[in-house]
Amino acid sequence: MGTEYNLNGTRNKLVVKHPKNVKRGNPLLRKKILNCLPDHSDLCLILLGALIQAFGISNIHAHSPVTEGGILGMTLLLDHWLHLSPAISSLVLSGLCYLFAWQHLGFGFIVRSIISSLAYSLFYALCAPFAPLLPWVIASPLLSSLLGALHVGIGAGMCVRAGSAPSGDDALALGIQHLLPVRIESVYLVTDLTVLLLSLSYIPLSQIAYSLLSVIISGKIIGWIQRIPGKQA
Repeated sequence: MGTEYNLNGTRNKLVVKHPKNVKRGNPLLRKKILNCLPDHSDLCLILLGALIQAFGISNIHAHSPVTEGGILGMTLLLDHWLHLSPAISSLVLSGLCYLFAWQHLGFGFIVRSIISSLAYSLFYALCAPFAPLLPWVIASPLLSSLLGALHVGIGAGMCVRAGSAPSGDDALALGIQHLLPVRIESVYLVTDLTVLLLSLSYIPLSQIAYSLLSVIISGKIIGWIQRIPGKQA
């Protein structure tokens, strides 16, 4: 029932109805999402990790002959051939892997991964216009391989430890690790090698050795950070 208001004493009545059973969102879903949000320490870990990774990819891998594996390497492959910014392709390709991870790692993982993925894309978009800031690094394939691996390994490792995945290969690796009794660095190695083979289309075979070194180191670092004793999401 509505409430009637007689305006200015006239015969015309303006009826303003206020339905009693208006649905204003799903409180259970809202509560579920809030419960899945990272606490302050995990949020700082996610944001800092996404920043470190975005800085390394935009300033080192995107401008050197050394590439990355997995979704990160695939975004660089698309950037090279199609000029599609990793800020966009990372979100699209990662979404496909998140669907797989969602089935095995739960809703909370997806909420945190959305935060880290958006943070990575934002930081990449902010860093890219000023890149490369480390020309002395990209001039050396060995330095690019080592420092690029440090940025990716530390950045992704921090996000993984906080219960999130900034890119699809991280989500895919965590999902497979959940299903199989293997270390996460072993999963990274298999997916990375697949992308490196495709990267032979624009990277000389002599340079793939540096890329292989990079993905091995970054995968090892992620595994080490994930297994550090203490609080883990």
